[in-house]
This record gives sequence, C-alpha cells and structure tokens, in this order.
Amino acid sequence: MQQGFHVVTDSRDINGLITFPSGYMSPEYAAEGLFSIKSDVFSFGVLLLEIVTGKRNAGFHQHGNSINLLGFAWELWKEGKWSELIDPSLADESPRHEISRCIHVALMCVQENAADRPTMSDVVAMLARESSSFPDPKQPGFFTVRIAIEGDLRSHMDGSCSPNNLTITFPDGR
Repeated sequence: MQQGFHVVTDSRDINGLITFPSGYMSPEYAAEGLFSIKSDVFSFGVLLLEIVTGKRNAGFHQHGNSINLLGFAWELWKEGKWSELIDPSLADESPRHEISRCIHVALMCVQENAADRPTMSDVVAMLARESSSFPDPKQPGFFTVRIAIEGDLRSHMDGSCSPNNLTITFPDGR
C-alpha cells in the first residue's frame, strides 16, 4: 500500500459512472462514457490553462467568439498571440519561454482525439525539458462551440426575412 495521503475520489452518479465537473471532462467521456488515462491528461491540460491564464474554464465569460477557455486559448495560439493568455500576476514572475511551454503542453493535453494526447509521464517530461520543440497541438475538444456575433448574423441575412407580425383573433359565439 502506498504511503502518503488518501483522497476519496470515487464520485459516481446513479448509473455508476465516474463524474467530473463539466469543465474538466474529456470529450470522449462526455459523448460516449469512455474513460482512460488520457481522460486525466485532458483534465490536467484544462487545469494548466487555468493556472497560466488565471481564468476558469467552467463559467468562462465570452472572449471574442469563444465561450470557453479552450477555444479562447486555441484561437490565440493559432494567431501567435499566446502571450495575451498570460495572467498578469505571472507575467513578471516567470520567464516567457516557460509560460509558452506550459501553454503548448496544455493545448497538447486537451486535443480532441485522445490518441493525440500525450501520457502523463510525457507531460511531466515535456514540462521539465528546457527545449520547446514539441509537436504542434491539434484542435482541442469542445473548441467548436461558438457564439455568433450580431453583426455576423445580419450579414448572413439576405433580406428574405420579414418582421414578425402578430395578430390575435378572439372567436365570438353567435
């Protein structure tokens, strides 16, 4: 038996399935109930992004078109604006290359396809390495959720819509 601490983590719903707070749940578990060691990697990636950004994934307020932290981080990473993700309290405390490595590893952890995610031992090795030559992350799970901007909605309307007119008719007996 391992010594140290024991944490009761056996949170199961009424069907016997392991439950996670929704902001940390891997896509394959949320969609199909499939759980693996890569599910934990996904959760760790979300947690790492939360630490670096100082923002929570659950209850994330809209930034741009993204309604979650994963989508926001992915968009900024693709645009090369990852430095906008950094929590101001970390900006002066840590070297930029270390924060960039954390963001890169976090995005690798939250990739949509579980097979593309690293193992936890790979994650530990990547975070400990000084080199930042890692494979490019692929699209994260749950990133596709978007909010349409009102201006975009207007541009998609071709004028064929009419205002809703409402009439109310009360039938009267004879």
